[in-house]
Amino acid sequence: MISKFDIGDKKIFERVVRQEDSASFEGNNVHPVYATFAVTRDAEWCSRLFVLEMKEENEEGIGTFVNVKHVSPALIGETVLYEAVLDEEKGNEVNCRFIAKIGERIIAEGRTGQKILLKEKIEKLFDSLKK
Repeated sequence: MISKFDIGDKKIFERVVRQEDSASFEGNNVHPVYATFAVTRDAEWCSRLFVLEMKEENEEGIGTFVNVKHVSPALIGETVLYEAVLDEEKGNEVNCRFIAKIGERIIAEGRTGQKILLKEKIEKLFDSLKK
């Protein structure tokens, strides 16, 4: 693992809300707005941008937690700006807080965590679950 960031460093990601990001379950659309599960996916992606630069060739990141407070809807076609801030690097753990906004309006905020592990270790873990 390459430790190349400082606490407080930021990564930015923009998502234009798509129809497939809307709140749908079992083929039924509940609301034509950005679903909490899609917000969660994109929050984790924004934080993963750190991991992509920190992992070495024989390593990969794996999620450990996501905490999301979804506070305001975003409509299909709106652009949501995510900002992930590295707030903890502890050994191979990379934890971030994030905020998602449209303009000044907060859509969501929370924290995410990932660990950087050897790919071989992850494969062994997954294989052990198949037995």
